Amino acid sequence: MLQVNGVSLQYGSKKLFEDVNLKFTKGNCYGIIGANGAGKSTFLKVLSGEIEPNKGEVVLDKNERMSVLAQNQNKYDYETVLRTVMLGHRRLVEIMDEKDALYAHADFTEEDGVRASELESEFAELGGWEAESEAETLLNALDIPPEEHFLTMGELDAKKKVKVLLAQALFGNPDVLLLDEPTNNLDLKTARWLENYLMDFENTIIIVSHNRHFLNRVCTHICDVDFGKIDLYLGNYDFWYQTSQLMARQQRDANKKAEQRAAELKEFIARFAANASKSRQATSRKKELEKLTISDFKPSLRKYPFIEFKPEREIGNDILIVEGLTKRGYFENVSFTVQKGDKIGVISEKSTSVSMLYDVLTGKEQSDAGTVKWGKTINMSYFPLNNGEYFEGCSLSLVQWLSQFSKDHYEEYLRGWLGRMLFSGEEALKEAQVLSGGEKVRCMLAKMMLEGGNFLIFDEPTNHLDLESITSLNNGLTAFKGCMLLTSHDQELMNTVCNRIMVIDGTKTFDKSCTFDAYVDLIEAR
Repeated sequence: MLQVNGVSLQYGSKKLFEDVNLKFTKGNCYGIIGANGAGKSTFLKVLSGEIEPNKGEVVLDKNERMSVLAQNQNKYDYETVLRTVMLGHRRLVEIMDEKDALYAHADFTEEDGVRASELESEFAELGGWEAESEAETLLNALDIPPEEHFLTMGELDAKKKVKVLLAQALFGNPDVLLLDEPTNNLDLKTARWLENYLMDFENTIIIVSHNRHFLNRVCTHICDVDFGKIDLYLGNYDFWYQTSQLMARQQRDANKKAEQRAAELKEFIARFAANASKSRQATSRKKELEKLTISDFKPSLRKYPFIEFKPEREIGNDILIVEGLTKRGYFENVSFTVQKGDKIGVISEKSTSVSMLYDVLTGKEQSDAGTVKWGKTINMSYFPLNNGEYFEGCSLSLVQWLSQFSKDHYEEYLRGWLGRMLFSGEEALKEAQVLSGGEKVRCMLAKMMLEGGNFLIFDEPTNHLDLESITSLNNGLTAFKGCMLLTSHDQELMNTVCNRIMVIDGTKTFDKSCTFDAYVDLIEAR
C-alpha cells in the first residue's frame, strides 16, 4: 500500500495542494485529473520521491517496489533494448551484474562463493530466472520483434522507444505502477493492449492522462486536483464528471434558493421590526436569517468553454458526392457519398493522407483525378490540422482577429464569443500571433461557431486541449445536427460522436455505419 500523509507542496506564493491524505491500495487504478497547471504530474513526482514535499510524507510499505514510466527517451540510448526493459527492476539487474563480475574472477575465492550464493538466493526470490523471458514477452506484445531486442535504444525510432520504456515500467510486476500520459504516441493496437493489460493488473496503478477513453476503461477511482487539494472519488472519469456537474448544479440551486429566502426575510424584518403586533414574527425571521447559510464556491482552476455549433440553415438531401478522388502519394480512387445525419470518423495509418483528403475536399488543394460535388445547401466549415496560417505574423487583437469571420463586427458581440472560449477581459486584446497551442484551437472553434456551418470537417481538433475543453468539444459535436468528417486520436470523441467509420489507406479500405469501438472490435477479431 502507498500512503500519503499530510502532504503539502508550494512554489513561492503558488500553492499546488495542501494537507493531502490518501491511501492507494492493491487492485485499484487511480486516475489523476485536474486543469493544466494544477499539479498532476508534480503530484506523481512527489509519489515517486523525485520531488520532496514541503510538509508531510509518502510511505510505501516495506518490501514493496514502485515502478515509474520514464519520460526521457534518450536516457538509455547506449543500453540494449532487452536490458533497458530489465532495468525496470534495477535491483535485479544489479544482482545480475554483480554475479557476472564474481564469476569472471580468475581466482574465485571462498568469499566470492559465499557472496555468489547470497546473490543467487536473492536472484531466485525476485524471479530472476524468468526475467529475460518476461522482458521478451512484453517486447513481443508491444510489436518489438526479437531481432531488435539486442539493438541499442539509440538505434530505435522514437515510437519504438516509447514502447520499450512502457515495457520497462511494466516489467517485474511492480507493487505500485506510476504512469504519466502512457498512451501518448501509442498506436491504436498498442493502446488497446495496454488497456487490457492494466485491467488485469492486480497491484496498484496511478495514472495521469488526458485520454478519457483510457481513464474510463482502466480507472476504478479518480483523484481530482483542484481548489488546492486532492479529493478521491470512486468510479471512472465519466462517473466523476457527471457527479461533479450534478453536485455543482445542486450547490448553485441551493444557493439561489437561500438567497431568495434571505431577501424575503430581510424585507419582512425591515417592514415589521417596529410593529408591536408583528415583533415576535420579525424576531423569529431574524433567527432564521442568522441560520441561513450560503456556501462559498472556491475558485476552481478548472474552466469549461461553452462549445455549440448551430447551423445557419438546414441541410438538404444532396450533401457530398466524391468519385474516384486521387492525389498521388496520398490516396487514390476514393469514392463515397455523405447522407443526412452522417458523422463520419476518418482513419488512416498515414495522417498526411487524411489531411490531404480534407484539403482537397475544401478546395485548398487540387486533386490529380476524380470529382468532389457539394450540395447547394451546404455551408462547410473546416478545422485544419495545421492552423499556423491563421495566426503567424498576425498582430491583430483577438477581437479584431475574430471580426474577420463575423457578419457582426460589434466589439461586445465578439467579446461574447471569445468569453465562451475563456478569453475574458484583457485576454481578448492579446495579439493573435502570441497565443499558445491550446488558445489557438479555442480561437479556431470560436471561428467555426460564428460561421454557422451545417457540414463540419475536423482534423485532430483535440491537439493541445485540456480535458475540460475536450469534454466541452465532445458535448458540442455530439449535439450538432448537421453532417461531419472527424479525425481524432481521442478515442472517446470518435466513439461518442461518429456513427460511421471510413478508413483511407492508399484507397478506401473500410466504410461502415458503426461506432468507433465496434470498428476496433472488428479489426481485433480478424
